[in-house]
Amino acid sequence: MENRLTLRNEILKNMERNSRIDLKELSVLLGLEEATVANEVAEMEKEKVICGYHTLIDWDKTGTEKVTALIEVRVTPQRNQGFDRIAERVYNYPEVHAVYLISGGYDLLVTLEGKTLKEVSRFVSEKLAPIDSVISTATYFILKKYKDFGTIMVPKTESERMVVTP
Repeated sequence: MENRLTLRNEILKNMERNSRIDLKELSVLLGLEEATVANEVAEMEKEKVICGYHTLIDWDKTGTEKVTALIEVRVTPQRNQGFDRIAERVYNYPEVHAVYLISGGYDLLVTLEGKTLKEVSRFVSEKLAPIDSVISTATYFILKKYKDFGTIMVPKTESERMVVTP
């Protein structure tokens, strides 16, 4: 590898596609010693470049009832702290999976999961909306996932066209 940044980027690209990749396999792919790759991964974990490892689950196939919602939140930023304090207050709720500062008509995008639509709606109305800086919210429920984190979630369908032979 020409430099450390390139090495790190190659490691990260491979790990992003498959977080379970074996370090030995990764070192072979990159043409490096396993110890070199292992040391870089450990260093990136220590520096919080690699923030965690996650498993993507298709909950629909488990029989577990889950509702995923995307909530746009418009807020008034706080003096000297912008959106950070509000975002921190929101991301500390255990049902919240992610909080993003976004551009556009809203300021924050919050993703969360609950057991029912009512449970998610109650979170928005009882916990999120009453926060002083929150001006408005818009809630969208995920009805079906086609692709998530780069993984296609639906099986490929066979062509519905009839085969015509002469």
